[in-house]
Amino acid sequence: MPRPAKGPRLGGSPAHERLIIANLCKSLIHNESVVTTEAKAKRVRPHIEKLITKAKKGDTHNRRLALKVLGSRETAYILFEELAPKFANREGGYTRIVKLPNRKGDNAPMAEISLVLEPVSPKQAVVKEAEKAAEKAADEAPVAEAEEVEAAEEK
Repeated sequence: MPRPAKGPRLGGSPAHERLIIANLCKSLIHNESVVTTEAKAKRVRPHIEKLITKAKKGDTHNRRLALKVLGSRETAYILFEELAPKFANREGGYTRIVKLPNRKGDNAPMAEISLVLEPVSPKQAVVKEAEKAAEKAADEAPVAEAEEVEAAEEK
């Protein structure tokens, strides 16, 4: 799990920041969407993404690492058994942050962080195949150019 940054922290101490982040991760796993301040949303994103990656691996070691952060077997079960299969085809970008209007009381910038549960569109798969074909063509291009140069020299 990433260490707290130096400088201003959420909640004051590094321990309190870890608790805030863990609680936001738990809420996000249970509710699939959380409205919070922009700063908290940006700080929780790498943590929840790493937890989802661990859940996709699904082995005992990664389950224990997730339990260490979450502290709740029920939350870990939801993460590993229900959410991980939904992210099986996705290679990252498991969360989305949407900015909202400022909070009325203290004018704090608000944001909604949510899990991206929509399936990966087939277009993205086609684009990946096209990229692979382009790389293959680029690898073969120097060979074809060399053959053309040799043919031109023979004439």
